[in-house]
Amino acid sequence: MNCLGNRHLPVCLSLFLCLLLGFSTFSGGVSAQGIIATVGTDVTLACNYNAKYYGKLSTCWGRGPIPNSGCNNVVIRSDGTSVTSRLSERYLFMGDLSAGDVSLTIRQVEEGDSGMYGCRVDIPGWFNDHKHEQTLTVMAVRPNPVKVETREVKERAFTVRWTPVFDGGRPITSYRIDIKNKQASWDTAITTEISNPELTQMSLVDLRPAKTYNLRMFATNSMGMSEASNVLTVTTKEAAPDGPPLDMELVALSPQSIKVTWKPPRLEQRNGVLRSYSISYREYDPEGRQFKRWQHLSVSATREVESVILGNLKPSTRYGVIIQAKTNAGIGPASSGPLCSTLDEVHRTTIPSTSMSASTAATLLIEDSTRFTSVHTTTTDEPVTAATHWEDITDISTSVPPDPPVVELKEVSGNAFSLLWTPGFEGDSPITGYYLEYKAVHALWDYTKTVLDFSPNQTEATIIEMNPSTYNVRMFARNSLATSKASNILTITTRESGQRTIDLVTTVSTDTHAAASVDESQSGHLAAIVVPVVLVVLTVAVVTAWQLRRIKQKKGSLSMWLPGGALRYRGPEPLQEL
Repeated sequence: MNCLGNRHLPVCLSLFLCLLLGFSTFSGGVSAQGIIATVGTDVTLACNYNAKYYGKLSTCWGRGPIPNSGCNNVVIRSDGTSVTSRLSERYLFMGDLSAGDVSLTIRQVEEGDSGMYGCRVDIPGWFNDHKHEQTLTVMAVRPNPVKVETREVKERAFTVRWTPVFDGGRPITSYRIDIKNKQASWDTAITTEISNPELTQMSLVDLRPAKTYNLRMFATNSMGMSEASNVLTVTTKEAAPDGPPLDMELVALSPQSIKVTWKPPRLEQRNGVLRSYSISYREYDPEGRQFKRWQHLSVSATREVESVILGNLKPSTRYGVIIQAKTNAGIGPASSGPLCSTLDEVHRTTIPSTSMSASTAATLLIEDSTRFTSVHTTTTDEPVTAATHWEDITDISTSVPPDPPVVELKEVSGNAFSLLWTPGFEGDSPITGYYLEYKAVHALWDYTKTVLDFSPNQTEATIIEMNPSTYNVRMFARNSLATSKASNILTITTRESGQRTIDLVTTVSTDTHAAASVDESQSGHLAAIVVPVVLVVLTVAVVTAWQLRRIKQKKGSLSMWLPGGALRYRGPEPLQEL
């Protein structure tokens, strides 16, 4: 075709453009692929050329479609021998560049890495470049399982902590903690949702001493819940028994002996392995005129029905006995029974006989010899008054304790609550830690259920309550010299796990002025409620009396059965007037 003529010039130009576009599209061999990856993985986008035929060639990778020349938004570039530039350390050439392997590797891909990538190899000549496009789709996933470990174990509480894990490409929104008795199935576990994703430590309280628990955790993001963490097996420490020995009985055997029998405390109140019993007894003085000394026996705990014989007692004398069970952690409450009197002593007259040797009186108490090997008798002496030597004291130095922290409630969620506290003046020495006391609301502080320790740098904590109820908490600060006074007292009510409630929290200050202001505030709120109610009641009473007076004047009668009953009316006036 002759394109020189003016008539054919437009046609020739059109053909030239078509050829140009065709070469740019097909001569370089553009190909496309799709790759799907998950957040956090390494992804390699393949691209190769024949280095033996062409030699070492420059290459670029860019984001977006490949333009007519070069690469869009270049992320990495090579001269055929080494990398000459790259956008980030995450973009790498992991293959052998000298062999023509210019595949792009992206480390730890994120959702933002999704999109089209283009590889362009500069081959000499017109329209010879090798072009390869790939579409990368990066998907977020569920978080990795949490790794949880035990931090501190006490008699009725333990603390766990965990390290942040890979979040799957989406922020972690909450944690879930399951705890159960070791022998039970996970279906019986108590589940607690923790809505604060910044937490890395948690205390679980109100547990049973000397019990073994299993604990596991889950992390949750918008894609779902992780697999279960490693399972912790935690055995709480022993505590002193919570209950006294049971079914104590006293039986007089002779004028000088009484047999005592009893059973161990209830199984759930033993709080560990029973090691021994402490038996204390003394003579009863009904008039209380003479101080009677306690005597003590220690008996090993070996049987389900225990017994011991108290000897060397006075005839015709009443004795009181108390028994306490012991574990390695301490001694429990006492079990007491009714007073028991030894038998009356019988006086006998002995007639001498030549056929008899001199009479000898002996009293034998026969008991299992192995039992008596573990019995130790001690006597508590009366108080001794000692002389006191006074010396002149020329220098008295006292240490200044730290001020108590100010404790606030941050959140109550189901059976968990979060506290934060503000440290006070540290005293004569830096604060070395804090401890929190925790008890039932109606109990005395002498019967504190749980004590939790915290580091000096810690100012907040989240606690899971295993038996939801209403509790008091208070905190102390301590340094190397002394312990502060108690902080303000919080009264916190928790609920079953899964029930989110707004709980009434009462703060009791140790300051009398603060306590007075609290009382005044509560009185003001009470008055604001009572006064309107009284006014309404008085108004209703006045209106009712007036209506009844009108009815009486009309010599009528009115009878009503309220809910579910009938209305009856008799009188000269129409009912509408009433």
